[in-house]
Amino acid sequence: MRARHVAASAVVLAGLVVGSGGIASAADPVPVGGGSPVVIADRSICTVTAVGTDDAGRSVGLTAGHCGGPGDAVTPEFDRDRVVGHIVRVLPDYDTAVIEFDAGETLPVTTIGETTITGVGAPPSFADAVCKQGRSTGRTCGLTVGDVLGTQQAFSALCVGQGDSGAPVVEGDAVIGMVNAYLGVPCVGPAVVTTMESIVHEVNRTGGTGAGFRPVGQAVPVS
Repeated sequence: MRARHVAASAVVLAGLVVGSGGIASAADPVPVGGGSPVVIADRSICTVTAVGTDDAGRSVGLTAGHCGGPGDAVTPEFDRDRVVGHIVRVLPDYDTAVIEFDAGETLPVTTIGETTITGVGAPPSFADAVCKQGRSTGRTCGLTVGDVLGTQQAFSALCVGQGDSGAPVVEGDAVIGMVNAYLGVPCVGPAVVTTMESIVHEVNRTGGTGAGFRPVGQAVPVS
């Protein structure tokens, strides 16, 4: 069996500057949405799956659980000295981390790149066409075989590489999954996608920050 690889990217140069265009001033909130690149604990570069609010009105987001642990600082990739939130808890069985954003530091948006997210959709079925928006490989699309093993994970023919961990997988404007890994070779082996409905159900079941999550643009919490 080919090796399974997580799709996070280690930060190897602490002082690396990624261009100067589009950097917000200290007074401006940073736009963040599904597909935004973030640095976790000045160590791993990952992708935000979705942002929204929970039932306590907190500004929260989701990303892959292997990107960091509780208490780890979250910064935009383009401004690594600016902390905009922290990971508050991790659901290891679903490889999911819940981020709580600091008040006033972020501006939740529905569109990043070519991908718009306005709600959570049902898990993909066999031969559905899906797309993902990742930090490293951008928006790519392909077919999925769905959750054939009954593990709340789908295998999809999506180009995924390091840095794409947490990337939202969408059908239309609905986020249906999170990229957690790829099998074998980047952009050749299939992407391993945890279904979004199962993630949100577990976030709600376990309670605390993130429970009652609803993405920006969705009027009611995901049941």
